[in-house]
Amino acid sequence: MPAYTLRLNADTSPSEPDGITPFWWPPGPGGSFVSTLGPRLGALGPVPEPNIELVRLAALVYAADRTTPRRAARANWTQRTFELDVPVYAPARWDMLRERLEALLGFLSGDRWSIRFHRADPPQETVRDTPHPGVQRVVLLSGGADSAIGALLSRHDLGPDRHLLLSHVGATTLAPIQRDIAACVARLIDGPPQYHQALRFSRRSHQPTGAKLRNEYSTRTRSLLFLALGLAAAAVEKVPLWIPENGFASLNVPLTADQRGALSTRTTHPLFLQTLATIARDAGAHAVIHNPFATHTKGEMFTQAAELVGPAPAAKLLSRTHSCAHTGHRSHRIPVRTHCGVCFGCLLRRASFRAADLDDSTDYLHARHDENLKTYLHGKSVEPSLRTFLARGLRPADITTLNLPPDYPTRQAYELCRRGIAELELLYP
Repeated sequence: MPAYTLRLNADTSPSEPDGITPFWWPPGPGGSFVSTLGPRLGALGPVPEPNIELVRLAALVYAADRTTPRRAARANWTQRTFELDVPVYAPARWDMLRERLEALLGFLSGDRWSIRFHRADPPQETVRDTPHPGVQRVVLLSGGADSAIGALLSRHDLGPDRHLLLSHVGATTLAPIQRDIAACVARLIDGPPQYHQALRFSRRSHQPTGAKLRNEYSTRTRSLLFLALGLAAAAVEKVPLWIPENGFASLNVPLTADQRGALSTRTTHPLFLQTLATIARDAGAHAVIHNPFATHTKGEMFTQAAELVGPAPAAKLLSRTHSCAHTGHRSHRIPVRTHCGVCFGCLLRRASFRAADLDDSTDYLHARHDENLKTYLHGKSVEPSLRTFLARGLRPADITTLNLPPDYPTRQAYELCRRGIAELELLYP
């Protein structure tokens, strides 16, 4: 059973029992991560202790997930078992939530999780003053189309100096896209420059000891880290956190029996967001989370963007965003920001442009008709599963697989899925 712990100092002398892999996150340079943040999150300002602890948990979950390969299966969704040991200020407030957290992580990643909390003295780290005083909302900006529309809507509603766009930079190839989207949003809705804070946090390829770390690229927990960082930033001013994502994708409708929950992250699933907020609040953390598009399809979101800034500007902005789930283009000397066109994220994106009647100038590999790319794209395509699903149609039984929260009406979920599927059908007239 893989076992991992997080250490908040730079001491890499052997001190862990056999079988436990440590990750180091000291203030300043060094450690197991490339990060603009220290373990007290001082660069964000005076973050409350429970929110700092939540980020530490999310960081260790992410590192463990990234370091533990899944055994091969076509859906790449085999189950693993983890043991984690997390450093916190006050273990007691988390111990009583342990089982609920373990179940929530299992829902997110499909694995088994066992968590232990230990007390760790706060490391010495400079904590800056509130970096963005007066903001009324923090909006997660991933570089995807949904987050760009969330940024547009928030700037339109609150004004340019009343919200903060927050990005997590894991893959550095996405950082220019995130900066570009923030700048485009500022141009489309006139006013002062847009507040945009990019937080670098990724696991290194090697430990400080020189040991090489294994890589698992199917990680479903990266967005939990993004969400925890967003809550930490929002906690400084005690403001809501927006996590913009279309409600149809959030529900994770299974295209086939072996693809349940594997199409996209479950971090925006209504049950996950609701449960995480409840657990975090019970630990004393700030956890006001809102998905402004929970009842919208992606096509409906694209239409709303066109209503906000006009069809042509909206189409140009959305074509500059990044929705592709795959980043393996380098082996074919293709820019990473190029879209494959055949993963679920790309198919939903293509359908949404059509549903909103917007010009799509995205560069898709599938549209190049290059014989050398056929094998590469075949392994990534979910089109066969999608065609099969569309041919049989949505069934009421499909809604029973969605793990809806008790207060989420099944009729509402069915109608949302029906509208989302109707958009996907536009791909195959």
